[in-house]
Amino acid sequence: MDREERYRLVARNTAEVVTEEELDSLLDRDPTIYIGYAPTGEMHIGHFTTIRKLADFLQAGLEVKVLIADLHAHLDDEKSPFDLLDARSAYYREAIAGMVGAAGAEPGEIEFIQGREIELSAEYSLDLLRMAADTTIARTRRAGSEVVRQSENPTLGGLLYPLLQSLDVAALEADIAYGGIDQRGIYMLSREVLPEHGYNAPVCLFAPLLSGLTGGKMSASEAGSGIDLTDDSEAVEEKIAGAYCPQGEVTNNGVLEYLQYLIFPILEERGEPFAISRPEEYGGDVTYEDYAALEADFRTEELHPQDLKAAAATYIDEAIAPIRNRFADRPDLLAEAYPEKYD
Repeated sequence: MDREERYRLVARNTAEVVTEEELDSLLDRDPTIYIGYAPTGEMHIGHFTTIRKLADFLQAGLEVKVLIADLHAHLDDEKSPFDLLDARSAYYREAIAGMVGAAGAEPGEIEFIQGREIELSAEYSLDLLRMAADTTIARTRRAGSEVVRQSENPTLGGLLYPLLQSLDVAALEADIAYGGIDQRGIYMLSREVLPEHGYNAPVCLFAPLLSGLTGGKMSASEAGSGIDLTDDSEAVEEKIAGAYCPQGEVTNNGVLEYLQYLIFPILEERGEPFAISRPEEYGGDVTYEDYAALEADFRTEELHPQDLKAAAATYIDEAIAPIRNRFADRPDLLAEAYPEKYD
C-alpha cells in the first residue's frame, strides 16, 4: 500500500486532523494510535461509527491500542460506581471487539489495556503530580468542558481527568490520539503539557459527533435519538422510520450520517454497493457505489426520504446484528455491568 492510500484510510471521515503535516510524516513508519473509552453507559451506534475507523487504521498498518479507561469513568462524577468498573470494562471490551469484527477487521489485532494497568504505577503517579503542579484549575476545566460533567463545585476527580487522559497518551507510547471532536480540548492540552514533561506531542484525529435521529445532537438520555447495539430489527426499523429526515435536507440528518460514517465504509470494505428497492413508478431500483452520489440525489430530491429510510434500516440492522447476537449469547455481561436495568 502506497503512502497516499495509507493517509487516505487514516484521515477519511474525520472532523479534523491536527496536524496534517505531522500525520503525513508519521506514515514513514508504522505509528501507534490509541483511543480511550470510559466504561459508563451502554454503547450505541454513535460509538460504532467511531470504532469502525479502527478497521481503517489496521488496514493502513497502524498499531492500534484501545484503553478501557475504568478509573476515568469513576473520577468523572462517579458516572460508574467503583464496584461496577470491572463488569463495565468487560462489557466495553466485548462490545468494541464486536464492533471491530462487524466492521470487517480482526479484533485480535488490537491491544486492549485497562486503565488501572498503567495508571497506578509510581512513574505515572509522579508525572501526574508534576503536571498537576503547573496546570491551573481553569485550564483543566476548559479542556474537559465537553467531556467531564461540569458543576459550580467540581470534584477533584473531574479536575484531574484531563491530565490523566493527556498522560495516557505518553504511558501508552502513542503517536496518535484518536477520539470524538468533543475530546479536542483535552488533546490540545496534551499537545501543550506533554512536551513540557519530556514527552512528544501527539498527532490528533477527531471523529465527528453524529446528529440524533430526532434532530440535533445525539443524546443517550433521549428515547429514539439513536440506535442501541442490542436493538432488534423491529426497533431499528421503527426508529429509522420515525427519524428526522426532511426531503432534500442533509444538515442534522442522522440517517444520512449513519450511512456516510458507518454503512458506506463497511460496504466499501466488502466491495458492495448500497441498494434501494422501489416501485418502477417512483424510479425503480437504484444502487450507489459511494455516499457522495446518494447525498447528491437526496439533495435534488431524486431520492425520497421514505425510500432512503427503508434501505437504511435494513443495512443498519444488518450491521449491528453480529453485535446484538454476541450479547444474546452472553447476557451475563450486560446484567453484571448494568444490574439496575437487566436484573
